[in-house]
Amino acid sequence: MVKLLMLLMLPHTMCEVRTMKCPAADPILVPHEWGQVGNLFIGGIVSQTTYLFEEVLFKEHPSQGLFDIPQIKIKFYQNILALVFAIKEINDNPKILPNVTLGFHIYDSYFNERMTYRTTLDLLFKWQRFVPNYKCDTQKNLMAVIGGLTSEISIQMESVLSLYRIPQVTYGAFASEESQSLPKSFYTMVPNEDLEYAGIIRLLQYFRWKWVGLFVAKYDSGEHFLKIMEPLFSQNGICSAFTKRIPLQAHIEDLDKIYGEIEGIYEGLRDEKASTVILYGDDGATAWLRTAVSFKHNRNLQNTSFAKVWIMTAKIDFVSFGFQRNLDFRLFQGALSFTIHSEELLEFNQFLQNIQTHRTKADGFWKDFWEQAFDCLCPDPGMPVKEDGMCTGEERLESLPAGVFEMHMTGQSYSIYNAAYAIAHTLRAISSTRSPHRTVTVGYSVGFPSLQPWQINSFLQGVSFNNSAGETVSFNDNREMRGGFDIMNLVTFPNTSFQRVKVGWVGLSDRGDKELIINEDKIRWHQSFNQVLPFSLCNEPCHSGHQKKRKEGEKFCCYDCTPCPAGKISNQTDMDACSNCPEDQYPNKKRNGCIPKVIHFLSYKEPLGITLASFSVLCSLITVFVLAIFIQHKDTPIVIANNRELTYTLLVSLLLCFLSSLLFLGQPGKVTCLLQQPAFGIIFSVAVSCVLAKTIIVSLAFIATKPGSKMKKWVGKRLAHSIVLSGSLIQVGICTLWLITSPPFPDLDMKSVAEETIVQCNVGSVTMFYCVLGYMGLLALTSFIVAFLARKLPDSFNEAQFITFSMLAFCSVWISFVPTYLSTKGKHMVAVEIFSILASSAGLLGCIFSPKCYIMVLRPELNSRDQLIRRKD
Repeated sequence: MVKLLMLLMLPHTMCEVRTMKCPAADPILVPHEWGQVGNLFIGGIVSQTTYLFEEVLFKEHPSQGLFDIPQIKIKFYQNILALVFAIKEINDNPKILPNVTLGFHIYDSYFNERMTYRTTLDLLFKWQRFVPNYKCDTQKNLMAVIGGLTSEISIQMESVLSLYRIPQVTYGAFASEESQSLPKSFYTMVPNEDLEYAGIIRLLQYFRWKWVGLFVAKYDSGEHFLKIMEPLFSQNGICSAFTKRIPLQAHIEDLDKIYGEIEGIYEGLRDEKASTVILYGDDGATAWLRTAVSFKHNRNLQNTSFAKVWIMTAKIDFVSFGFQRNLDFRLFQGALSFTIHSEELLEFNQFLQNIQTHRTKADGFWKDFWEQAFDCLCPDPGMPVKEDGMCTGEERLESLPAGVFEMHMTGQSYSIYNAAYAIAHTLRAISSTRSPHRTVTVGYSVGFPSLQPWQINSFLQGVSFNNSAGETVSFNDNREMRGGFDIMNLVTFPNTSFQRVKVGWVGLSDRGDKELIINEDKIRWHQSFNQVLPFSLCNEPCHSGHQKKRKEGEKFCCYDCTPCPAGKISNQTDMDACSNCPEDQYPNKKRNGCIPKVIHFLSYKEPLGITLASFSVLCSLITVFVLAIFIQHKDTPIVIANNRELTYTLLVSLLLCFLSSLLFLGQPGKVTCLLQQPAFGIIFSVAVSCVLAKTIIVSLAFIATKPGSKMKKWVGKRLAHSIVLSGSLIQVGICTLWLITSPPFPDLDMKSVAEETIVQCNVGSVTMFYCVLGYMGLLALTSFIVAFLARKLPDSFNEAQFITFSMLAFCSVWISFVPTYLSTKGKHMVAVEIFSILASSAGLLGCIFSPKCYIMVLRPELNSRDQLIRRKD
């Protein structure tokens, strides 16, 4: 609608702009402008002055009665001076545009949509008179326009300039989606706000601030800021403690609403947990906050000292005008502000210091600026001079506090300065591509015959040069200035002034990644923090050894802290969940670190190992002693009657059983692991096969003694040897298959015992291990059954009773072995198996051979044939 109204004001719309006799001009002139003639012109739309504009009712000409007493944002006068200074430097440098003088024409947007359209039209068509769509009087070759301060003003300008394809270079920040929809004649001297948003997130992460308040100005850009930032907060583990909206304007007639808004601001400032507050808006946001805090303080309702870390976006500025000049900036002490990147130019500082000396009458901004900056009145020509309250001309800009006027080059001024040079270098590039011998066309500048503004676009995007500060200035593919944002720390002073100290930077790295650089040592926090890094968390962080536990019904940044569960640790603060130690380590008592596990195995040096080894050696010596007794008495009836070869074989196998237990002691190796289980299984199978053979032979002997029995031919050495060999070979086959398919191997058990790494032999195939045990148990069970059935034979010749007791002991040990083995861990499993080997072997040795040794050693008179064949009465 606004664009349509603007077009209706034009006598000729999209037709060719012509030079001809002009109609009567508009008698009302825009009060603020500054122009300088030249061969080529650069236009400028700045924002400094504010008027109270009345609503257009279409009852009179819209340009009538527009202006009243202006309100000047004094510090923005530097933006005007930056453009003037840049063009002066360009004209004084013959290497840039030789034989060409740049002129300029600067207008004010007045922070008003209607006036922005009007002054943009002035740039296009006015020199001495304003007639829309006509070029009257002296030809004004407008090549490009620099402006405006905000995205809203820039877009309003673009709607006019794009009709004529005139390049527009803005010095205000834009959101990425706004800049993407703009025409190719639109350029920005500031990276888009996406980089700034990423910088805020990186800054919060760097200082570990997760509970953050938001103050946002009430306008479309503020809502867009919330729409972007809230998902970014959630993605990066940050929560908004509150969101308060700051009004752009306050009307004195609506006091209840003003009080409510101030109370809302104070509610956020009183949140002690949210030590960090993000402020998004423009220069009016800081002014409104200072006024609101001062209002509460004057009513004695609150103290003005709030310990906050303010994080401010690049659109925010610290300005003082009117009654606010008496308000200090202590509220924002220690603030971290993203600002448009700038560098100091000594020549510009000298230019500012001499501005009063070099003042020109063509500057339509100077009078209102000077009067409001120094609170004086400039005498009008021809009027009597009054001494009281008059400007003396001796005032100096450096005497003004920073909130009124800053002497160092601001980011906005630096962008305008670079924009002017970018246009100049573009014109130079165009000039170098044209023949220097071309004739000059009337009305056009030397070296630029028939040059039209739209022809600049193809050159401007590719321009690249080093400015006087030594920085490279160029545009990216989106027609945005390459670079980043400075991060400034605000240091306030009691005299209502402040100083900004550069403490960081956010931009794109060489690889294109968003990069944040912070010099924390330079930051001066709010005095309430005593230079200690502020915390901005919903609750105290969870220390190491604890993990976060979410509170029901609250944001995820608010949580309780609970100790880590057993077996887990947390070695950092605010861990979401505790973690396990590496396999070779275990948690300490505080559960905030890991301790290397001690490597354990059943050693010969520890008490348990010494005990088992000693018992094994002792039993082996006893077995040797028994074998020696039997060899010594080999020709006695009791040895002969009990099958001497089987007895020797059984004793040797028992000796090997006792010695095989030593394979389980000490640190396991590859060879010992291969030998342990197969040797144990085969040797025990031989021993049990011998017992089975003795039992069968005893039973058959009594049957064979009966008259007419045909069993005599089975009683002999051949049967005994067959039983032992067959029983043993089956176990050998099982063990061989085991070693071929999945042999045992050395292994580290890091899970069974929390504080130990157990070095053990992994059986490889558990199935084969239990097959070996199962077969050995089958032999033992068969021996037990046969012996049990033969237990009632005559005592003096009957060995079946002793075999029954031995097999009962053997089976009891190995039946209890299985659950005991499975319920123990680590080296105790090895100890259980050694004990089972020793106990079962000792049971066989004791139950079968102790009665015979007793007779042969202590009762030799019973070792006779008569005694052996004596039957039970």
